[in-house]
Order: sequence, then structure tokens, then C-alpha cells
Amino acid sequence: MHTIHSLEEIKSITRGLHIALGVFDGVHIGHQAVIKSVVDAAQLDGGCAGVLTFDPHPIQVLAPHVAPRRILASLQHKEELLSDLGIDFLLVIPFTEDFAKLDAGCFLKSLNEACHELRTLAMGEDWKFGNQRGGDVSLLKTFGAQHEIEIKAIGAVMLDGERVSSTRIRQALRDGNLDSAAAMLGREYKVLGTVVEGRKLGRELGFPTANLRVHNEQLPPDGVWAVDVTLDDGSVFRGAGNLGVRPTVEGEEGRKLLEVHLLDYQGDLYGRDMVVHFLKHVRNEQRFESLDELKAQIRRDVKMCRAT
Repeated sequence: MHTIHSLEEIKSITRGLHIALGVFDGVHIGHQAVIKSVVDAAQLDGGCAGVLTFDPHPIQVLAPHVAPRRILASLQHKEELLSDLGIDFLLVIPFTEDFAKLDAGCFLKSLNEACHELRTLAMGEDWKFGNQRGGDVSLLKTFGAQHEIEIKAIGAVMLDGERVSSTRIRQALRDGNLDSAAAMLGREYKVLGTVVEGRKLGRELGFPTANLRVHNEQLPPDGVWAVDVTLDDGSVFRGAGNLGVRPTVEGEEGRKLLEVHLLDYQGDLYGRDMVVHFLKHVRNEQRFESLDELKAQIRRDVKMCRAT
């Protein structure tokens, strides 16, 4: 899969295009139903399956005061997930205040003109787009009929009697209900992060940690977690992850961090990406009276994480 960032770049694709439209935060099972519809359509006629999305999330531009503080998948993480679903290309439209003012009909016209042959557009049945959210499925169907483009409006996916949504998944993660989140995502919940340089205190305690700059993704409750970590070369290690403010060394007002001690790993991780899979919550974060007490507890934590 390759990623492009403008309608101009889509002109180079000469096969018939089948495109899913949406933000697709988290690429959950509802999103996957929309995406599968274009993958299936492309396979039927030898065309090309794509996703058109926006970055940043439109609500962060239009209503930042009510925008969710965390996303379910960063753009980089989303690229990996879409590739696994059989998507050939990802078109990322930069979402700005000027773009938000674009009329829905003008947006569709520009998209159609940029495509060598646009055959399918798919979206959720309640998707709205364009200036003042003036575009909807009704407008799309009219446009599709005029230009011989098949419009696939995919209904909501339900789970346990409720609609699957990014908001519902974020709440499940905040509650620590990873099983519920996984069921709605259609996969285990994982976050992508980049290893950055820290204070190296873990190394002094005998348990070196990778300090992660998480890509603004929703995190589960604070505390110590047994985790599996996949490095950017595909290798997998069990780890002990600590999520929180590290009150013993930083005080209660410290900045929230995710740091992971990889069991049986030797080497330099600075600058590398890793995917963290939260397996089990071992204990809540707590403050210790001394570094010796903290070190003893970390030893117990690592033993428990290894046995998980």
C-alpha cells in the first residue's frame, strides 16, 4: 500500500478506482465493513482499492473544544492497519479551515475529475461531509447516478445491541475493558510509539526501559501492565510496561509516560518504533518511600509479567 496526500497524485492510477470515504479512527469493525466493500469490488473487476481520509480529524479543526483528546490509531498506525485489510492506496487530505468551507458537490466533482475511472464510493450510511456537513448519502447517490459510480452506503455494525463506534471503544479502553474494545476493533488493542531518550533511571535500577512517545493514541488505565512488544523489525518480546506519572521519582505532578522494560532484550532502541499490546493489568501505580522499595517491586512486577 502507498500513501498519497493530494488529488493530483491520484491521477497516476489508471486502473478503475473503488474508494472508501471516512475518517476511520481506529479502523474498527464498522469501518472494516465499509473498507471490505471496496476491496471486494476491486477484486471483482481487477481495479484498485483505496481509502480517502482526513488528517487531522475534522472535529479537531471544526470544534477543538469538544474534540476527543485521544485517537484510536495515529495516521502511521492507520496505514499499517489498512494495508493488512488489502487496501492498495491511502489518500490523506489535509483538513484545514479552508478545506472545511468546500462545498460537498465541489469536493465530489474534484475527486471524480482527478480519478482516471472512479467506479465505486463507499461510506457509512450516516456519513456527512462538505461545508456545514451539507453532503450526505442522498447527495452521493444522485452524483453516482449522474456519473455511473456505484454508491455503497454501509449500515451500522452492532455488537451486544449497541452500535460500534470510536467513542464507545475509547470509553472501554479508559475503563480498562480491553476485551470489549478488542471485540469492537476486531483485533487486540495495540498502540504505536517511538522510543525517545529518558532519564535512564530504569537502567540505574537494573531494569532499563524504553520511554515511548505515543502517537496521541488512547491509553488504558495507569499502572503496571504485562505487555507484548513488536519492534520495527518484526521481533516480539514480552515486557513490563508502566503507564503513569512515576510518583516515586517525579512526584504526583509528573508528566504521563509509557515506559517498557523488554524481557531478555539487549541493544539500543532509541528512535525505533514499537507496537505495544497490553495483555494484563498487574497493579495500580503507587508511590514508594525509597528507590530500594521501588526496585524490589519492579522485580516482582517483572516476574509476574514473565509468567503472564
